[in-house]
Amino acid sequence: MYETFEHTADLRLHVAATDLEGLFTEAAHGLLSIFVDNPAAVRPQQEVEIRLTGEQYDYLLFDWLSELIYRFETEHLLLCEFQVTVSESGLSAIARGEPADPKRHQLAHEVKAITYHQLVVEPTKEGWRAELIVDI
Repeated sequence: MYETFEHTADLRLHVAATDLEGLFTEAAHGLLSIFVDNPAAVRPQQEVEIRLTGEQYDYLLFDWLSELIYRFETEHLLLCEFQVTVSESGLSAIARGEPADPKRHQLAHEVKAITYHQLVVEPTKEGWRAELIVDI
């Protein structure tokens, strides 16, 4: 589950899941929903592999979402499906999506960056939760 909230020139993203893999996956879906108004229109036609190192889950989430932003900025790639594995040493993922197509994808926001400000990743009774701010 993810929710977005407007926050001045930013959007706040709240994410919850039963495990870390689900948390990182839901955060990626939340980011996609900031890129486009119709995330369901994005098709999993192209596959990329992403590997990140890191031991702190908050910084790893920052790096994960920053990598997805980078893929959009450099390849115009909208990613919609994710197979994520999170370990104590980092993250490995297979992500699928397609290049942005203005005829099919309703671009919503220009995402500039994820911020460290108020970045939280923590366990809960139900699993895990994250809060972060997306600079738009």
